[in-house]
Order: sequence, then C-alpha cells, then structure tokens
Amino acid sequence: MTDTRIARRSLLGAAGLLATQPLQALAAPAKPRVTIQTAQGVIVVELEADKAPVTSANFLRYVDAKKYDGGTIYRASRTKGVKGAGSIQGGPSPRVRRFAPIAHESTRATGIKHRAGTISMARNAPGSATCDFFICASAQPYLDAHPGAPGDNQGFAAFGTVIKGMEIVRKILAQPTGGPAYAPGMKGEMLLTRWRSSA
Repeated sequence: MTDTRIARRSLLGAAGLLATQPLQALAAPAKPRVTIQTAQGVIVVELEADKAPVTSANFLRYVDAKKYDGGTIYRASRTKGVKGAGSIQGGPSPRVRRFAPIAHESTRATGIKHRAGTISMARNAPGSATCDFFICASAQPYLDAHPGAPGDNQGFAAFGTVIKGMEIVRKILAQPTGGPAYAPGMKGEMLLTRWRSSA
C-alpha cells in the first residue's frame, strides 16, 4: 500500500498574482481546492461549492476532520473495450466513523456532468452517500441523472473536477485488479495495491 494525503490546497504563492488582476475579479470567492497526494503523484481537485454546496461541504468536512487518513483508493472500474476509460474510487479506512448520510444533489440540479476529471460521491440509494468518492478518467454520461428512465434514475452527485493530475488518475486506473470485492458489483475491479490516503 502507498500513502496518500488529502488536504485543502494551500493558497501560498498566489498572493503575487492579485496585484495584476482587475478589482472586480477579486470579489468572486475562490473555489475550494483539495490536494490528493498518492505514491503515483498529486491530484488536485477544485470543488463546485456554489453549484453543489451540500456535497462539497460534506467532502471538506471529512478532509478537515482528517477522516481520510489511512484510507485508500481501492477500486478501478474500467469501461470494457475502451482503453483508459472508467473511474477510480476511494474513501476512508473502514474503521473510520462516518458522518450521517447527506441529501442527494443530482446532476440535473447542479449542472455538473460526469466528464473526464469529474469527482463525484459513491452511493447506494439516493441520500445514502457519506464519504466514498470516485474520479472519472473519461466521460461517463450514464452516471448523470436521467429523469424518466426506469429504476433509480437520479445518477451520482458530481461536485468538482480535477485541475491537476489526470495522468495520475489514469495511471491508477491502469493498475492490476482482482482483489477481494466489497460487493458483487465490484468483482474484478478491486486494486491489488491500494493507494493509501490520509487527509
């Protein structure tokens, strides 16, 4: 297993840029950024806190509480027949006490689609998401909400995008799989080497 750190991104080094920006640009608050450090490299995600406030705040709550410490990126779900397509999934250690599940923010409400680089919450039923997340290595529109479709058509709650490190996402996606599955739907997708995370 390899260590991964998940923490809010420092804004140090950005101060010098402020003097060159128009005054109007300073009025808009910066979007929260979170750094995911893995042994494979660094992934930086920018959260859409305005569009997906519940999901973004929940993710940051886990980050700030350091509940991702000792967690892993444990799953590589590949799209069959399409090289480099799919998503990676991670979360805290099973020993970590989760906060209560959050309300579901569908892509229909937020407008955030599952494209390459999108970070989204894993869930079972709508409203059951806690802290496990996934990052799309490719566009996955079937993960968006599809009102009118049969069954659970609410999709997953996308809440941000990768702004640095997509090559790391794809590198992890390509790692060997076949470990013990947490659920039948994950069979053949569990990474043999879990990319351990700490917040």
